[in-house]
This record gives sequence, structure tokens and C-alpha cells, in this order.
Amino acid sequence: MRIFSVVVAACIGSLGLASFNAVAETVAALNQNKAGLAGKTVSAQGKVVKVNNGIMGRNFVHVQDGSGDAAKGTNNLIVTSKQTANVGDQVTVSGVVVVNRDFGAGYSYPLLIEEASITPKK
Repeated sequence: MRIFSVVVAACIGSLGLASFNAVAETVAALNQNKAGLAGKTVSAQGKVVKVNNGIMGRNFVHVQDGSGDAAKGTNNLIVTSKQTANVGDQVTVSGVVVVNRDFGAGYSYPLLIEEASITPKK
């Protein structure tokens, strides 16, 4: 099984200088630790498995890295972005962790990576 890393970056600013602390995690671990990551910027790599474009002014891209449990929903990372990708693409995504996001009308997400950049891997 091919596991990609999720890199969690936490920056602490002081007088314009930043200290960088990174922790590598899988998509499953990101799902498991979402509460502690809320508001932080994360980067992840994986394969695009589903794309819904043009919903509420953004694109919803689902990324998986082979980790997690499909029955528990811990194998999927949902990313919202102005950018998009195609199913099957290998990508790197980077954005802000948002937990318990409710768009109304039954669209509620325990974990989202919002305002993400999506970069295809070559």
C-alpha cells in the first residue's frame, strides 16, 4: 500500500520572523486529529477520487492516500478550492483545516481543507 505524507505546518510569528514546526501524518491521522488541527495550514499528497465543480462558488476535490477506513470515512480528505483537478490525478493540496463545516441543506462536513491550492504531480 502506498502511503503519502500529510505535512502539518504550524507557524508562530514574532517580529515578522516565523518558527516552523512540521509533523508528517497520513490522511487517516489527519481525520483522527482534526480537532487539534483546526485553523492550521496543512499539505497533503494523494490521488483524486472524486470532483464536484462549481458548487457554491468553489470546487470540492476528494483526495485519498491509501490510509484510513472507508467504512469510518477516515480514508478521504475533502478539499475546497477555486482550482480543480481530474479524477485519477496525483496532486499536492495545501489549505486551512476547518472542522464541522455546515453549508446547510444537509451538507455538513466533519473535516474540510478550505481555500486550498491544488498542484498536479508530474
